[in-house]
Amino acid sequence: MLLFLRGAPMKQALLTVFLGCAAVQSIAAPVRSQTFTLESAALSEIRRINVFVPIGHGGEAGAPLPVLYMPDGGNAEDFPHVAETVQTLVAAGRMIPVLLVGIENTERRRDLTGPTTVASDKRIAPRVGGSAAFRQFIRTELMPHIRSHYRTTADSGIVGESLAGLFIVETLLAEPALFDRYVAISPSVWWNDEALVRAADARIKALPATPKRIFLTSADEENIVPGTARLAASLRAHAPAKVSWTYRPMPTERHDTIYRASAALALESVYGTGTGKAPDAGP
Repeated sequence: MLLFLRGAPMKQALLTVFLGCAAVQSIAAPVRSQTFTLESAALSEIRRINVFVPIGHGGEAGAPLPVLYMPDGGNAEDFPHVAETVQTLVAAGRMIPVLLVGIENTERRRDLTGPTTVASDKRIAPRVGGSAAFRQFIRTELMPHIRSHYRTTADSGIVGESLAGLFIVETLLAEPALFDRYVAISPSVWWNDEALVRAADARIKALPATPKRIFLTSADEENIVPGTARLAASLRAHAPAKVSWTYRPMPTERHDTIYRASAALALESVYGTGTGKAPDAGP
């Protein structure tokens, strides 16, 4: 497996999280999350939101925390395993505490895809191409709500896989100021005939010269690996000096295993405390 770097350096069970050749072991506490609903004018519907604060690390006492947003954030989706991973890494001192905000899906393929001219793309759901409205919901409705109801810092990040990874890549290239940290796991960059990948050079050159951390990975996926590799090549060639990025292909994983396999590595890459053993690095 290759690693490319640029820039600055819960259920009650024994959870072992592999980070490259290193492992973190801890007894993870049960996930205890809060849930609320938010009526969205941008989406013309009510959305369910789940919020998790790492146990025993200041959140309950009112310490301001960075916020990590995640699409696919329902309790029957990816929220529980990401919360477990956050809890384990924080407890091990390998990751700074964050407020995890999960956005439960209603019409996933509508929200997480941009416009497309490809006929086969349009057939994946009754409605597609709603990413701009979903981003508006996050920017103008969800973020202000979180800031007004929780003690948070100005630091925000986003994590997701597959179509959620596509949304994250699109957001990085279209509205990079929205987040400080971007984790795109097996992003579905095949969408719209890889239009995002083809536009990447120009958009990465135009990224603001402000600190950002980016993590990209892919599994054994013929329709995702080439585009993700080209995104990494664009970052290598054109990313501003303050943009720190990691590209970590995981070719022994599949599309249905990559999220759990890479979540710990990804989160430590963008939120790490620097206390863990770093994976082998390439040029």
